Amino acid sequence: MTDSLPETTLGIVGGGQLGRMLGEAASPLGVETVVLDPTPDCPAFPPAADQIEAAFDDQSAVQALAERVDTLTLEIELADPESLEAVAESTGTPVHPAPQDLRVTRDKLTEKETLDAAGIPVAPYRGVDSAAELESALAELGSPLMLKARTGGYDGRGNAIVDSVDAATAAFGSLSGLVAESLVDFERELSVIGVRGDGETATYPVGENVHEEEILRETLVPARTTESRRERASEVARSVLSVFEGRGVFGIELFETSDGEILVNEIAPRPHNSGHYTIEGAVTSQFEQHVRAVLGLPLGSTTLREPTAMANLLGDGGDSRPVSLLGVDALLGMDGVHLHWYGKREVRPLRKLGHVTTTGSDLAANHERVKAARETLRFGPADT
Repeated sequence: MTDSLPETTLGIVGGGQLGRMLGEAASPLGVETVVLDPTPDCPAFPPAADQIEAAFDDQSAVQALAERVDTLTLEIELADPESLEAVAESTGTPVHPAPQDLRVTRDKLTEKETLDAAGIPVAPYRGVDSAAELESALAELGSPLMLKARTGGYDGRGNAIVDSVDAATAAFGSLSGLVAESLVDFERELSVIGVRGDGETATYPVGENVHEEEILRETLVPARTTESRRERASEVARSVLSVFEGRGVFGIELFETSDGEILVNEIAPRPHNSGHYTIEGAVTSQFEQHVRAVLGLPLGSTTLREPTAMANLLGDGGDSRPVSLLGVDALLGMDGVHLHWYGKREVRPLRKLGHVTTTGSDLAANHERVKAARETLRFGPADT
């Protein structure tokens, strides 16, 4: 740690919207970013200074990135922990979060086992690698249950509620590499953005998440629950941070059950969609916080400025097609509404294209305003 601006370059594996917002947050700190992503002119370039076009698990490309930067981080779990570990050893470039952290979170069974061993509450679960093991899980955990691919799933992909071997086979094909979980009778879904810095940790206020088709639609902060349940969620999140090794922001998804218990659902070792509200809603955004943390700089305040609502802008139905955003003038004319457009060139069903945020003293009013703001926007052809 130094007393001057770092004058450093941060490498980011992944160049989607999270990489874009990391670059925007890094620039005022005097930090340049270089991203690795297979998509030409990915959303993170610019504001990143440069892009290496390559697959996330291309070790030679990750090596080239590590040789150009002072610290390496990631914005997508498709980054390969073995490649990251190998280049860290060969180049001496620090990697945060640690490759071991990624090994834990990218495998849903390993993640459950790690949390369970640490005494952190999770829903009952079983590993599934055969039809017989699924039948046993249905008998032990109840039917129906939630069945997930251990690796590769996100935004509802790789998840299915099943009540039989036939249903599971229809959803997944091969019944191996899966994890079964009891269906949780939850009252609401919560999340906490946690951060591990250099010898310090912090958590943001508890958010409430609204999902449809397992895709996040809205986040409301503070969560509309009791203070004691918010305190318990923060306590659980701090316990989660203790099982990891590296520095950075961790998105911690939680269930609040109908009897008030807090269970960990999943963890993302990176800035998280439910933390986008922090750009306007918190003293320090999750993106600036991640940059601070991975570079070993002091963490910023996680205090909520005022109640905040965030809504995702998701692609509509139909085929993939070039896109432009319409209705922007009307949205920007709304008081206290903030637009974030990710610069993606194509609309696809349920693709995250941007988000809008509102702040103000009344959370219910913010919620209505952010929904109205979202409804003013529509997607048109790219030449409109």
